[in-house]
Order: sequence, then structure tokens, then C-alpha cells
Amino acid sequence: MSIKRFESLTATNFLMKKLCLGSMLCILFFVTSCSSDNDDDMDGLPATAVSYEATIKLIIDNNCLSCHVDPPLNGASMPLISLENVREAVMNRDLIGRVSSGSMPPVGDFLTAAQIQALKDWKSGGFQD
Repeated sequence: MSIKRFESLTATNFLMKKLCLGSMLCILFFVTSCSSDNDDDMDGLPATAVSYEATIKLIIDNNCLSCHVDPPLNGASMPLISLENVREAVMNRDLIGRVSSGSMPPVGDFLTAAQIQALKDWKSGGFQD
């Protein structure tokens, strides 16, 4: 192989490497410029409304009414048979803390993370009927 041809191939390889590197840097720039580490863009969106009738009543009926009936059974301290009962338990008796810690219900399955989040959303949403 002649020296002239070798120099031509080396120059071509060098240019191809620079072109590939430049292209990859451009792609990387565009990909990272479109992402956001900021959750502020979600602030204006409304949270999904959780209501007692549509969501909370079913959670309570399926997980709490084996004891929290009127009158309460098995040492339960109060009934949870109405919106008012459940709202009172959330506001003044740490219902969310008790189900989050796993101390309630004392028997059967614990509430799922989604059910606990529904209770929190219901509270933060103003206890919608």
C-alpha cells in the first residue's frame, strides 16, 4: 500500500470518527433537553377525586365491618358504618396511621397501598360524599 493511500484512509477514518462523535453529542443534547427533573409541570392538574360512596365505603365495608359495626364487636372502639363515622375516625382517631402501620385490621388482609392512598386522597380532597 502506498503512503499516499494510507494517509488518505487515515484521514477518512479520522473524519468518520469525528462525524460519529458529533452526531452522538447532538442526539444526547436533544434527548436530555427534552426531559425534566421538575414536578412543577404537574401542579396545575387536578387530582382524581375520591368520594366516600364510590371508593371509601367499599374499602371500609370489605375490611372493617367484621368488627366496626353498630354496636362494635371484638373490642372495636367505634362503628364505621357511615360517612360521618369514617370521617371522624380519619380526623380524630388516626385511622390512616393505623391502617398504614398494619395495626388495623388486626385479622385478615392488610389494606393495599392503593387503598391507603385512596383514604389519604379522600381526606386531602375534603371528605367528598
